[in-house]
Amino acid sequence: MIQAPSAIVLSLLNSIPVQSWTFMPEEIVRIGRATDNQVVLFSAVVSRHHAELRWFEDRGWQLNNISPNGTYIGGEAVKAMVVVDGMVIGLATSGPKLQIKVKT
Repeated sequence: MIQAPSAIVLSLLNSIPVQSWTFMPEEIVRIGRATDNQVVLFSAVVSRHHAELRWFEDRGWQLNNISPNGTYIGGEAVKAMVVVDGMVIGLATSGPKLQIKVKT
């Protein structure tokens, strides 16, 4: 059985991290433009509710795209995938990028 990480850290990237958020294990971390998200990004291409991170006991953190604008990893659109420590996601093709670090 996978143990819950002590924290998950999201860092907004430019050429270097410009802002970061740290979350203790939660069931869902929501990312988007709406103020009811845990990570709020003010960009026209970011949907009000763009993506979410969910914890699953059997596989760890999973990234889910919930935006018609898409969530991308390495230029490829993803619908859902298990989070890998250090991965960088793009919100829409031209939107902000977030690096995800899983702390154990």
